[in-house]
Amino acid sequence: MAEAEATKQAEEKARQDAETARQVEAAALAAKEAQQAAARLADEQQAQEAHAAEVAAKLEAEAKAEQARQEAAAQAEQQRLRDAEKRAADEARAAKEAAEAEEAERMAKQAAGDAAAQAKLAEDAAAQAAQDLETAKANVVAALDAPQAAAILAGTDEPEAPVKKPGLLGRMLGRKEQKVVVRRELDDDMLEALEELLIASDMGVDTSLRVTANMAEGRFGKKLSTQEIKDLLASEITKIMEPVAKPMPIYPKRPQVVLVVGVNGSGKTTTIGKLALQFSNAGKKVVIAAGDTFRAAAVEQLQVWGDRAGVPVLTAPEGSDPASLAFEAMEKAEADGADLLMIDTAGRLQNRADLMEELAKIVRVIRKKDETAPHNTLLVLDATTGQNALNQVDVFSQISDVSGLVMTKLDGTAKGGVLVALADKFGLPIHAIGVGEQIDDLAAFDPEEFAQALTGTATE
Repeated sequence: MAEAEATKQAEEKARQDAETARQVEAAALAAKEAQQAAARLADEQQAQEAHAAEVAAKLEAEAKAEQARQEAAAQAEQQRLRDAEKRAADEARAAKEAAEAEEAERMAKQAAGDAAAQAKLAEDAAAQAAQDLETAKANVVAALDAPQAAAILAGTDEPEAPVKKPGLLGRMLGRKEQKVVVRRELDDDMLEALEELLIASDMGVDTSLRVTANMAEGRFGKKLSTQEIKDLLASEITKIMEPVAKPMPIYPKRPQVVLVVGVNGSGKTTTIGKLALQFSNAGKKVVIAAGDTFRAAAVEQLQVWGDRAGVPVLTAPEGSDPASLAFEAMEKAEADGADLLMIDTAGRLQNRADLMEELAKIVRVIRKKDETAPHNTLLVLDATTGQNALNQVDVFSQISDVSGLVMTKLDGTAKGGVLVALADKFGLPIHAIGVGEQIDDLAAFDPEEFAQALTGTATE
């Protein structure tokens, strides 16, 4: 019994010891797991703190960027307002100058009208005196035969040969009239003769018919003197030309890019030199780009004109890409603070598609630098080309968006009537006309003077 009890107690003690050992092991395992959980929690907390710091840094960066953007926007808005104020001031000044010029022109026209009215009164008085003299002569002729009467009235011993009267076309082209005012009825024959005259002066069929139709309105069948016909014709031409007589506009944009185009020999180079001098004298800083890189002589000629005008000329080696030169010239003009950049181009016939494509390329490259450029595209026309000028304007306008015209060589034999046809058909501004080879031989287009010169009514 004692042994069995001892054995039982030993087994119980062994079981308790095993249970204690198991509990100790379980406690150690739990402690290890708790330590691992604490480590994981610390890691997670550290990660959260790092993420929070990253988010805070990002928010701070975004806040600074937003503040910078708002400051930049505010500065841009202030600059825009300053530019708008400057534009408004420039426009107000230009409007004031235009109003003053318009008022001065109105007063000048009024004075001219008064002078014309007085001249008309004097002409009527002279005509009446001539009629009285003819009546007196008729009384003498009634008593003598015609040859004797003519000799006596002329103060000679022999009859004077009759003076041959100039024809209608001769008188319309400015030849002096007879002292006796001859009036002719404005009938179909007269209108047909006028139409032929206008067509011969390069005015074109459509424009000539329109002008004569306006002349006949309210006057058909009436007797008019040669001078009255000339004055009436000049008035109708002036009406067509007045809306297009405008100087080349100057914009606040710097540099203002002026592209000059035209066919071979039209006078582009000389026109650029003359315009450069005028703008320079007006206080503008001008730069010229010699875009005719295919002919060395063209570059040299432009340099001569640049020297005469006191304006720098940018060049490139012969054969260079003119579009590249135009782009570089824009950068140079912008860096130098130039007001105007005038770009010469090679002369090209409007029926050569390859040459016209080169011009289109120049325009495309210019617009890569400034999408609003060229701000002016001047087409230079030779007055001696006649009706071909209509086709030139049509084709060049499609390629380079022509904004204004300059006509050269009006000092020669050219009639210049094609300008009337151009104004009637296209309505493009005519900025100036070339009247000689000297650097100051470029005049603002005056429609009234032009009409008088074309019809022969200008004062000799």
